[in-house]
Amino acid sequence: MTRRGIHFCMGVLALAFLNAFPAAAFAADSALDTGDTAWIITATALVLFMTMPGLALFYGGLVRSQHVLSVLMHCMAIACLASVLWIVGVYSLAFGEGNAWIGDLSKIFLSGVTGSTQSGTIPEGVFFMFQMTFAIITPGLIVGAFVERVKFSAVMWFSGLWLVLVYAPVCHWVWGGGWLADMGVLDFAGGLVVHATAGTSAIVFAKMLGERKGFPTELRPPHSPSMTMIGACMLWVGWFGFNGGSALAANGQAGMAILVTHLSAATASLVWMSIEWIKYGKPSLVGLVTGAIGGLATITPASGFVGPIGGLVYGAVAGVVCFYAVQLVRHKLKIDDSLDVFAVHGVGGILGTLLAAFFAVESLGGVGLAQDVTVGAQFSVQVIGVISTVVWSAVASIIILLAIKKVIGLRVDAEAEQTGLDITSHGESAYEY
Repeated sequence: MTRRGIHFCMGVLALAFLNAFPAAAFAADSALDTGDTAWIITATALVLFMTMPGLALFYGGLVRSQHVLSVLMHCMAIACLASVLWIVGVYSLAFGEGNAWIGDLSKIFLSGVTGSTQSGTIPEGVFFMFQMTFAIITPGLIVGAFVERVKFSAVMWFSGLWLVLVYAPVCHWVWGGGWLADMGVLDFAGGLVVHATAGTSAIVFAKMLGERKGFPTELRPPHSPSMTMIGACMLWVGWFGFNGGSALAANGQAGMAILVTHLSAATASLVWMSIEWIKYGKPSLVGLVTGAIGGLATITPASGFVGPIGGLVYGAVAGVVCFYAVQLVRHKLKIDDSLDVFAVHGVGGILGTLLAAFFAVESLGGVGLAQDVTVGAQFSVQVIGVISTVVWSAVASIIILLAIKKVIGLRVDAEAEQTGLDITSHGESAYEY
C-alpha cells in the first residue's frame, strides 16, 4: 500500500472513532470559550488592581500624613487575608450548593476543582479568582470608616469574621443561587453584595469606634489630594473589569456594562463638582474624584441591565444624592465615617439597586425585566433585597465588633492616635521631615 493510501485509511479510522464516540472526544472542552476565559482573566487583574494599589492610594491620600502607611497596610493585609480565607472555605459558603441561605462545604480548598472543571464557559479556577477579587475589595472598602484610630489586630479579626458571617451569606443569597436569586433580585455586579454590605458595616463600625479628636470641624484636610486622584483613576479603570467582567463573557452585555459605567462616573463627577462650586465657591479635586466613585458605586448593580440613558441618569442622581448623604452623615448625624464609605458606597449601592427596577425596562434602553414581571413587582423585590442585606450586615457587624471589643479592644489610645498609626502600630513612616 502506498503512503497516501495508509494516510487515507488512518483518516477514515479516526473519523469513524470520533463519530462513534463524539462525547468522549469533545465533552471536556465543548463548552469552554477561550474568548470569555481571556476576558475574565483580564477582568480579574483589573479588579485586583482596584484594591492594590487603587483603593489603598485613594484612601491613603485622604488621611493625615502620620497615618498613610497604616491605610496602605490595612488594604494589602486584608487582600492577603481574604485570599487565604476564600480558598479555605468562604468561596464554598458563597457558591457551594447548600440551601437558600448559605452554601455547603463541598468546595473547601477547591475540592473537586481541576484544570478542566468549568463554570459556564470559563474554567472554574478563573471564576474562583474573579470572585476572589470581589471578596478582597469589599472588606477593603470598610477601611475608610475607621482610619487613624483603630487597632490593626481589630481590623484583621473583623475583616476575617466579616467575610464569613456577612459577605459569604449575602453573596450566596444573590449570586450563589440563594433565596434572593430565586426571587429575581437584580444585582449585576455588587450593589447589594459589595456596596450595601460594606457601607452598612462601615457606618456601624464608625459609630461603635467613636469619632476622631476634633471631628468634624478641626481635622486637618487630606494630606495628598494628588495621591487620592491617582487612586481614583485606578479605581475607575479597574471598574471596567468589575462591572464588565460580571457578564462572565466577552459579549455585548459586558461592553454595555463598561459603557454605562463610564457614563455614570463622568456625569456624577461633573454634578458633584458643580454642587461644590455653587455651594463653596470653588471646585475641589477631592470632590471631583469622590463624585466619580459615587457614580461608579451607584451604577454597579444595574450596569448589565441598563442602557446609555440609564448611565447618564444614574450618574446625575448619584452626584446629588451621595453629596448630600455625606453632609447628612457628617454634620447632622455626626458620625465619623471618616472617608464617607456609607454615604458614597452604601447609599450609592442601595440607590442603584432600587433604580434598576425602573431603568432596566426596554423603553429606557435597558434589557427588559423578566417575563410577566412589572416594574412595581421588581421594585418590591429590590426593596426586600436592600432591607435584608442592610439588616443582616448591621446586626452581624454589631455582634462581631462587640466580641472584638470585649477580647482585644477596637481603638488605640489617644497618644497613638495623635502620634500616628504609622509609627505606633507599624514602626514606619511614610515621609521623613
